[in-house]
Amino acid sequence: MAGQTKEVQLPISGMTCAACSSRIEKSLNKLEGVDQATVNLALEKATVIYNPDSTTVLDIENKINDLGYSIATEKAELDLMGMTCAACATRIEKGLNKLEGVSKATVNLALETANIEYNPSQLTVQDMISKVENLGYEAKVKQDQVSEGSDHRERAIEKQKGKFIFSLILSFPLLWAMVNHFEFTSFLYLPEAFMNPWVQMALATPVQFIVGKQFYIGAYKALKNKSANMDVLVALGTSAAYFYSVYLAFLSIGSGAHMVELYFETSAVLITLILLGKLFEARAKGRSSEAIKKLMGLQAKTATVLRDGNEEEIPLEQVAVGDVLVIKPGEKVPVDGEVIEGRSAVDESMLTGESVPVDKTAGDMVIGATINKNGSLKIRARKVGRDTALAQIIKVVEEAQGSKAPIQRLADQISGVFVPVVVGIAIITFLVWFLFVSPGEFAEALEKFIAVLVIACPCALGLATPTSIMAGSGRAAELGVLFKGGEHLELTHRITTVVLDKTGTVTNGKPVLTDVIAEGNITEEQLLSLVGSVEKQSEHPLAEAIVQGIKDRGISLSDPDDFEAIPGYGVKAASGGRNIMVGTRKLMNQSGIDIASAAEKMEALEKDGKTAMLVAVDGVYSGIVAVADTVKESSKAAIRRLKDMGLEVIMMTGDNQRTAEAIAAEVGVDRAIAEVLPEGKAEEVKKLQMQGKHVAMVGDGINDAPALAVADIGMAIGTGTDVAMEAADITLMRGDLNSIADAILMSKKTIRNIKQNLFWAFAYNTLGIPVAALGFLAPWLAGAAMAFSSVSVVLNALRLQRVKL
Repeated sequence: MAGQTKEVQLPISGMTCAACSSRIEKSLNKLEGVDQATVNLALEKATVIYNPDSTTVLDIENKINDLGYSIATEKAELDLMGMTCAACATRIEKGLNKLEGVSKATVNLALETANIEYNPSQLTVQDMISKVENLGYEAKVKQDQVSEGSDHRERAIEKQKGKFIFSLILSFPLLWAMVNHFEFTSFLYLPEAFMNPWVQMALATPVQFIVGKQFYIGAYKALKNKSANMDVLVALGTSAAYFYSVYLAFLSIGSGAHMVELYFETSAVLITLILLGKLFEARAKGRSSEAIKKLMGLQAKTATVLRDGNEEEIPLEQVAVGDVLVIKPGEKVPVDGEVIEGRSAVDESMLTGESVPVDKTAGDMVIGATINKNGSLKIRARKVGRDTALAQIIKVVEEAQGSKAPIQRLADQISGVFVPVVVGIAIITFLVWFLFVSPGEFAEALEKFIAVLVIACPCALGLATPTSIMAGSGRAAELGVLFKGGEHLELTHRITTVVLDKTGTVTNGKPVLTDVIAEGNITEEQLLSLVGSVEKQSEHPLAEAIVQGIKDRGISLSDPDDFEAIPGYGVKAASGGRNIMVGTRKLMNQSGIDIASAAEKMEALEKDGKTAMLVAVDGVYSGIVAVADTVKESSKAAIRRLKDMGLEVIMMTGDNQRTAEAIAAEVGVDRAIAEVLPEGKAEEVKKLQMQGKHVAMVGDGINDAPALAVADIGMAIGTGTDVAMEAADITLMRGDLNSIADAILMSKKTIRNIKQNLFWAFAYNTLGIPVAALGFLAPWLAGAAMAFSSVSVVLNALRLQRVKL
């Protein structure tokens, strides 16, 4: 398809079961210009990839509205400054309405306010303020604006709760009358009025048509679009019971007897129970997105910005790139930025998992939502709003929760044909009972018909997968593992082989001073002081590692004289009246220095994967200093953990074979593939895949990106490059190899949870329908069982949020 595609997420209200989400998804995928649409019932969200040349978000929204559902929007109110006449108000109103994601914007000139309904996944309040400012006016968030539960889900739950209480009050007398029919409960007192058919009708009618209105509307819209959903089943079942009871009530006129065989309680109690189930389900679904709320809760709410030399506290949304912010001790860093003044330790554990605070000074980068511990900092904002690291993490988690695992497609396909099949079974059940089992007993046949319709609602089936994906990916995010999609969460459990990049993945990725050997009449401290003073002038990474290691040991360094760097050989300089050389064997041999006694020690160090440099002082061999890229503390234990899980672990590096084998031996990796070029890494992964292995590639650098993309699952170390994270399917935020095992275990637990949910959802319907058809299930019991099945599936999924790894 020509043109650049875009992605939009639309919150949808009005979906009741898997048939609804399946119908919206099918219709959106048929829309011209839509590349791919997925609808998540648990998140109540549609994710659509579309070509803006062929269709617009408005077209997509209109399609959803045509299907009988609506787009859930949030509201914002802005105070406007600078308007002088009606033309100003009209201009702002038009400008806001043109913004993609704004459903409706109205500007009031007299009150100097703008009321906007918008989709928060498409734009922010700050985008609207920027638009107003671009038009030449000023705007700010209304100070007294109360967050009136901008979460549409919360509002829906409150509304549902009100309906349930209303329905419960009216249904209770009907339930009381029904319970009194049983022999073992006949001793209970029953007011005479409760047996009156007209009283029963008066109680059942509001439940049927006021509370049950949502089912009729849903059923009408579904049938209008040539499909069927849970609403059709509920509307059919309850209407049959209600209208048959009305017929019997009118039949009783003049008989003078109370009609005890009415079914008003069946319809009213059913609707009440279904509402109760929906209420529990909505609350549980709300809990399944706790991970996102926790991540959002990490953000600072305000920022202290320097304006004209004064400190001014402003809402976080109003911080712009380039602003200078003041962060006092104990405060959260509001946005990603660069330190321009001050020194402090910053707690970055929310991002890296490292408990030790990181020292920050001018030139260092700080990340939004981390905590400034002891000093005061001034930072220049570099990334704000959706561009911050935390916002990107939230986006990844949201996308993972909104995407579909392949296993869910099966449930969607089944629920798509499920409702028509159930209606067919219900009609057959009715006819069999009415014509053969109890000939002429309409009431009995109707009861079985209703029970089959109600027990078969496919809610549990629709919720089985998305709730587990949401809970699993949310818990994984809390553990520092970000899955980019539901499909990756599902596929990760199949991994059989883990390929690890060496530098920055198994190792720390930067060399450190590891060994010092002083020879002759010189002490180790003297040797380091001389070497450090010489290497201080070198810009080579190994020299920097040596100097840093010497400084860490508290040894003072002086400035050298006559410094000379010899590329590929080493350095020469004078310091403290002595001539020093640090470098390779070639440098020493060229200078006629006898290094025979050092040969064995050099080889031993190099065999361990270290880079050793010879030191000569005043023309005499005086010792060796060695540097190496050290192994991460957690690597050895993490690799042992992977092997204990039955996984094959391979290390791959561009380094030489000897160094690779030394590191592999140190961490317990059985096989090391060395001297591999970046493009060769992808080829090595393909070779493993051709052997039938499911390969996870773990890397951190730009050179790992091709292999990360080719692997069945690419895992990027979160402390590495953006390119690696872009190419990977999973980001391991903590840079700790234990996160690999965490990701695989979380995948296994989530898949097991999904399979449990699907098994019980299928088993429930498979067993429930024949039980109801055979007459062993009263309609109200079928309703209770249906509500319980949905709630039990969601509660089972929520167990993933408490997983300990």
